[in-house]
Amino acid sequence: MREGRGRTGKIAYIAMGTAFTVVCSWLYIPLPVPITLQTFALCLLSALLGTGCGLWIVLCYIALGAAGLPVFSGFMGGVGALMGATGGYITGFLFIPLCVGLGRGRFGKGKLSLALSMGAGILCCYIFGTVWYSHVYSGGSGFLAAAAVCVLPYVIPDGLKVALAVYLSGRLRRHVSPDRPRHY
Repeated sequence: MREGRGRTGKIAYIAMGTAFTVVCSWLYIPLPVPITLQTFALCLLSALLGTGCGLWIVLCYIALGAAGLPVFSGFMGGVGALMGATGGYITGFLFIPLCVGLGRGRFGKGKLSLALSMGAGILCCYIFGTVWYSHVYSGGSGFLAAAAVCVLPYVIPDGLKVALAVYLSGRLRRHVSPDRPRHY
């Protein structure tokens, strides 16, 4: 019986996490690659809910967008949005929960370890998205040229998002856990 309730709780957390990620994608500053709060949401949710739930949140988010729902920044959706300039970055979101889980499992649950793990996830997302952008979207203009446009302007904002996610995960951790049984 407990196992079923735990599974239901995780599904609820994944649904709410996906909805939170969607809302965070709608809050954006339009640039060639928009500044959004998606990376913040995924860093925070991965720290709070773990790698498995974090991966499911990203997969649900991508699936909703691929199905045509306007879940991406700028209220975009559809396969065309995934094939556009930001498609590699959206797919690269999968690296965030993987790196957070790997870093926390390998280096502990301290704030520095968490921040470095989140930063590594965002770095992997940068690399994947920039390779996509440089080869598919910008006509092979080169990785460094694409990184100058698609990464450098976002390093400081993403650093601030990581700092906020680390802070909030520490404050919220005792209130949010998909594995902890709830007694009402």
